[in-house]
Amino acid sequence: MIKKILILAIIFYVLVLFQSSFLVHFPIAGVVPNLIFILVVLLIFFKGTKKDTAMVSAFIGGFFLDVFSENFIGFYILFFLGLSILIKFLLKRYLRLRINPKL
Repeated sequence: MIKKILILAIIFYVLVLFQSSFLVHFPIAGVVPNLIFILVVLLIFFKGTKKDTAMVSAFIGGFFLDVFSENFIGFYILFFLGLSILIKFLLKRYLRLRINPKL
């Protein structure tokens, strides 16, 4: 688990540096894409509802965005953790995957 957290932290750090230092010079229709938000949402959807990787990635991504932004510390952490909890709840509540074990 520690190895996975370290890899996630390195990936998020590189993405935040790329987003805050390079992408701000090339906005698309006046908006800079938030790569951390995209990666956190993809990890939440693809890791499923039983894994805690989504919560850890939401915390790490929110932490790095907080460090590199002008908002108060904790804003993005709370936003991504709330988003992670909401998406996990909606996936558990409304999405049913039926897998045939005989195949």
